[in-house]
Amino acid sequence: MSRSAPDGPAAARSPMTNPHADRVRAVRALGTRSGRRRAGRYPVEGPQAVRELVRWAPRTIRDVYLTPEAAGRYAEILADAEAAGLRVHLGDAAVLEAMSPDAQGVLAVADLPEAAREAARDEVPVGPLGAAALDAVLAARPRLVAVLAQVRDPGNAGTVIRVADAAGADAVVVAGDSVETTNPKVVRSTAGSLYHLPVVSGVPVADAVAALRRAGLAVLAADGTGDLDLDDLQDAAAVAGAAGAPGAGAPDARADLRAPTAWLFGNEAWGLPPEDRDRADAVVRVPLRGRAESLNLGTAAAVCLYASSRAHR
Repeated sequence: MSRSAPDGPAAARSPMTNPHADRVRAVRALGTRSGRRRAGRYPVEGPQAVRELVRWAPRTIRDVYLTPEAAGRYAEILADAEAAGLRVHLGDAAVLEAMSPDAQGVLAVADLPEAAREAARDEVPVGPLGAAALDAVLAARPRLVAVLAQVRDPGNAGTVIRVADAAGADAVVVAGDSVETTNPKVVRSTAGSLYHLPVVSGVPVADAVAALRRAGLAVLAADGTGDLDLDDLQDAAAVAGAAGAPGAGAPDARADLRAPTAWLFGNEAWGLPPEDRDRADAVVRVPLRGRAESLNLGTAAAVCLYASSRAHR
């Protein structure tokens, strides 16, 4: 599966037809954590994720696979892949199904994060990145960052990455013992947003918070036990913004939503442990006005990130 020039127009190639071929088995093995680590690559499944990968992070791609039907239906993926000089393979439906039951006729194989290559790039890269990329990401002076601490559920992690993208965040940091950002379920649940912004992983929570603070961001922990109410912070930011007085009106100097901010979100089941709450500049609660006991991680992240996004406007 080494990178090479395309073999020519995909329509002129005979599709792969053997679902038991070595190449097919090698791609299938990337569905497991051990297979990904052994190969140094991971699968990207489905037309939406592959479309965004090809468009925004083509340098990480090793191979692109499509059924003939998908090549016709998603002609823009094929055109972009060939324009980028990627190696494109056609395979019949049985071959793509054998590679991944979630491929929907479209699949790509990409490199796992390579810290040395990331650190050498002049521009801030996008997509899954290793810990060594954090300095480059912070050097770009981000104003809004989402930090996931010990988030284990791949669907939740992917949802927060997608929400961060939608809210205009500059980066996501997946810290501590969190799920791999290249887990296929994470990749699918981001719906392509994984390739729109830097997503750094492999950083201890304490190190991530310290680096964010050095970069000039306030760190706000989202937690139901918070002594600051998000509504109050939004009201104060709106009043101060209307008055044109930076810093004025914030109920707590540590939590001015108009300032560059990193939001710290905890594990789905038990939230943030005391040591992580203590690392934050302030702990903020989302008000619950009905009878719901709590919000799920994705919803809480959306409320908090959009509050900052609006204040930044």
